[in-house]
Amino acid sequence: MISWGIFFLIAGLSLLLTRVIRHYAVTRNLVDIPNKRSSHQVPTPRGGGLAIVAPFFVGLLCLWLIGSLPTRIFLALSGAGGLVAWVGFMDDRSHVAPHWRLGAHFLGAAWGLFWLGELPPLSLFGHLLYLSWPGYLLAALYLVWLLNLYNFMDGIDGIAGIEAITVCLGGGLAYALSAPAGQDWLVPVLLLFAVAGFLYWNFPQAKIFMGDVGSGFLGLILGLLSIRAGQVEPELFWCWGILLGVFVVDATTTLLRRIMRGEAFHEAHRSHAYQYASRRFAAHRQVSIAVGLINLLWLLPMALLVARGSLPGMAGLLITYTPLVWCAFVYKAGAKEQQEI
Repeated sequence: MISWGIFFLIAGLSLLLTRVIRHYAVTRNLVDIPNKRSSHQVPTPRGGGLAIVAPFFVGLLCLWLIGSLPTRIFLALSGAGGLVAWVGFMDDRSHVAPHWRLGAHFLGAAWGLFWLGELPPLSLFGHLLYLSWPGYLLAALYLVWLLNLYNFMDGIDGIAGIEAITVCLGGGLAYALSAPAGQDWLVPVLLLFAVAGFLYWNFPQAKIFMGDVGSGFLGLILGLLSIRAGQVEPELFWCWGILLGVFVVDATTTLLRRIMRGEAFHEAHRSHAYQYASRRFAAHRQVSIAVGLINLLWLLPMALLVARGSLPGMAGLLITYTPLVWCAFVYKAGAKEQQEI
C-alpha cells in the first residue's frame, strides 16, 4: 500500500511539474521551431522530460528508504540516468557537441553496468551463454544504442510516452508471472506513473515536448531495467526486448538502410516508418495510438508467454519482430524522404 501511494504521488508530481517546466520554457524561449525536418507544425516548448526525471528520482529514493530497492540498483539508475538527463537538458537549452554527448552516454552506461554487477547470461533456446568481460562492451553498446534510438523515435506527439508506459506495464506483468515473490516490478511501475503525468501534456496535440532530457533518459533506464530483468531470470531479458520491438525495429531498419545508401546517418531526417505514417494519415494521434495497440495486443501477450515459460525468449523475439520488420518496410523505414507513400 505504501508503494502504491508513492506511485500516485509521483504521477501527480509529474503532472504539476510539467506545467511549471512548460511555463519556464516559454519564458526562456526554449521552443522547438518547425522546419523541413520537423513533424510538428507549431512552435512548441521543449525540455518537459525533466518532469519525468525528477519525480522518478524522488520515487527511487522513497523505495530505497523503505527498503524496497537495493542500494546498487538505486545507484545504477540514479547515477546513470542523472548524467544522461543532465547532458540532455544542457543540449535542450543550447547545444552540446556530439562527441561530448556520446561520451556522456557511454559514461552513463558504464556507471549503470558497474553498479548492476555481474551481467546475466543470455538464454538461447534452453542454453545459457555467459559472455564474460566482452559482454560488458556489448552491453554498453546496447545501452547507448537504445538511448539514441529512443531519441530518434521521439518525433511525434505522445509516441515516446506511450511506448514507455506500455513497455513498463509489460515488464511489471512479466515479473508477476516469472518472479512473483520479488519486488523488482516496483521500478518499472514507478517509471510508468512518472511518464503518465507528463503524457497528459504531451498527448496529441502536444503542449510540450520531452526533449533530449527525457528521451535519452528513458532509453537508458529502460535498457538498464532490461538487463536487471535478465539478472532476475534470464528469459526476462527477452521479454523486454520483445516489448521494445516497435522502437528497436523502426530505428534499426532506418539506420541500416541509410548507412547502406552512404548517407550521413547522424544528420536529422524524417525517414522513420512512424514519420512516414504520420504524414500519410496527416496526424500524430492515430500513429501513436497504433503503436500503443501493437504493444498491448501483440508484443505484450508474446512477452508474457515467454515470462511464463511457454515460449523460449529468442524464439518469441524472432516471431514478434517478423511482422514488425514487414511493417517497417511497408511504411518506408529508411527510404529516401522524397519516396512518400
